[in-house]
Amino acid sequence: MTLEEKAEQLNHLNTGIPRLNVKAWGGWNQTLHGVWSKQPTTLFPAPIAMGATWDPSLIQSITGAMSDEARALYNINADGPRSKHGLVFRSPVINLSRDPRWGRIQEVFSEDPYLTGRMGVAYVKGLQGNDPHYLKVAATVKHFAVYNVETNRQHLSAAVDERNLIEYWLPQWKVVITEGHAQSVMASYNAINGTPDAVNHYLLTDILRGKWHFDGFVTDDLGGVNLLVTGHHITEDPVEATARAIQAGCDSDDAQFETNIPLAVKSGRLPIADVNRALARVLTVGFRLGAFDPPTENPYTKIPASVIRSNEHLQLSLQTALESMTLLTNHHNFLPIKKENLKRVAVIGPAGDINYETGNYYGKPARKISPFQGLKDALGAGVDVEYEQGTGFVEPADPAAITRAANLARKSDVAILFLGTNLSIEAEGRDRRDLNLPGAQKQLMEAVYAANPKTVLVLMNAGPLAVTWANDHLPAILDAWYPGESGGTAIAQVLLGDYNPGGHLPYTIYASLDGVPPQNEYDVSKGFTYLYFKGIPLYAFGHGLSYTQFKFSDLKLTRATTSTVGHVEVSFDVQNTGGREGAEVAQMYVHQLKSNVVQPIKSLRGFERVQLAPGETKHITLSLEVSQLSYYDVTTHKFTVAPGTFEVMIGASSDDIRLRAQLKVY
Repeated sequence: MTLEEKAEQLNHLNTGIPRLNVKAWGGWNQTLHGVWSKQPTTLFPAPIAMGATWDPSLIQSITGAMSDEARALYNINADGPRSKHGLVFRSPVINLSRDPRWGRIQEVFSEDPYLTGRMGVAYVKGLQGNDPHYLKVAATVKHFAVYNVETNRQHLSAAVDERNLIEYWLPQWKVVITEGHAQSVMASYNAINGTPDAVNHYLLTDILRGKWHFDGFVTDDLGGVNLLVTGHHITEDPVEATARAIQAGCDSDDAQFETNIPLAVKSGRLPIADVNRALARVLTVGFRLGAFDPPTENPYTKIPASVIRSNEHLQLSLQTALESMTLLTNHHNFLPIKKENLKRVAVIGPAGDINYETGNYYGKPARKISPFQGLKDALGAGVDVEYEQGTGFVEPADPAAITRAANLARKSDVAILFLGTNLSIEAEGRDRRDLNLPGAQKQLMEAVYAANPKTVLVLMNAGPLAVTWANDHLPAILDAWYPGESGGTAIAQVLLGDYNPGGHLPYTIYASLDGVPPQNEYDVSKGFTYLYFKGIPLYAFGHGLSYTQFKFSDLKLTRATTSTVGHVEVSFDVQNTGGREGAEVAQMYVHQLKSNVVQPIKSLRGFERVQLAPGETKHITLSLEVSQLSYYDVTTHKFTVAPGTFEVMIGASSDDIRLRAQLKVY
């Protein structure tokens, strides 16, 4: 290959090498919650909804379905320009929802590194497939690292101390690389302590390759190398920026690389060996994908177009929406609504009709089953289901529209409010300023409740909403997230009792921003997330109610004392003591009772979602590695388990601990 051909291959939009009969193969796409394509593909709930399922096996099934559809699209276009449906997919997003105002919470799984790590590993494994010789597609985990603010994101520098970086911001990255074997990593726009991530040798080489033995390729976020000149101003020379990025460990870029690599090499600023190293990393992933092999040798070339939007995949989207539904309050068992008592139902709110949000990084949905339609379908012709918008997502109050909605509620047996957010409120490039319902939605809610106290609130949102008034007044609140194309069907099944909700919150819902540090504070110990927030949340991390009840009992540790190595088996029973089948998420937290350093209030270290029939008991065993009790010691620059007494806690949420035991470490 000529120098120019090598440079062209390191442009992520390369068109191949005609002289060598190498077709374009690495064109990238998105599979955040469905393959982004002009051809309709299955639309799944947003990743934050996936996080609410606490079900890694389900997430692996979802991404297995998405990668089947992705491969099928690639196979369809095998004789044409492959860049339109390439084999590199820029998902998952494994950043943490550390700050509740962050605009991209819809794209991530959780505020917690452990939960995010388990979901991320499952996502990558499902996406990349399980063939011993070939990858189905290549996952690009993003955005590496400490990316959590949209405002000025292309210029800002995150000030992060060593302990916070290693202990909070990076653990999920480590497991997704070492256990999930993600093939690509995207460097984020921001800098860390003054060094932009695209030229951060410590991140991209010392940690990623040196400590975690990453063997794929690194790409930057779109235009990231160019931003070294125009945004971060580390140099005024784009050729110098290219050379520094490659030498730091960034292997792939856009037209910047194709143009400037030859110039950097010829001017002596970039050794050809560094170019060859980057090229080898990129092409190695291509070989693993089978991009240069005869199609007959690769089992994934046989995936047919019939898998795209197959009934199985559509059902999986519905199942995901159902598992994600999170019941926040249910006073006096108001839900489920008894169908036999219904003659008229009021559906009210901007998210109640076809305009409900499904999230970003997806093409136009082939269908969307709105909550209004879902309830009409479920209740049938015998019940009059009517809809009033009442207000838009962000528009000022329209008194006439609110009055119409209140009048509908007044003459109905039950009113169901569908409120929340959309991409105009929280999205890439757009953080929220507060945690309130936007626009006139709270005013609408109060008017509807005044007209009919039998009012249920269904939230359709990504980031947390401080619905304190609703918590104090309304009989029930259900969080339905951005629920994908079958959202209305799933919501109706939960509200009417055909499905028992079992979702649990993947983040903290704060009552307000009081006690929450500013966005530019990257030290989570100052009060971010359930790990360090000292106030009383509106709803705690891990919270989620059910239409049945669960009893936890018989907690046992295989040993009460242990050295600083090895592991302990933690076992207990969960029984469904109610009258209907349901799912519970048993959660294991740990905390060191006395420590010489600041420690989290409690830390998630294991969980399992279990489905139980009425009266059924399941014995659950979670493995606790003693290394999971460690903290990062900034003196030794290693994780350390300090001898002492640790509390092992089992519960239904971070603030609903049912069982406790002590483990002494010597």
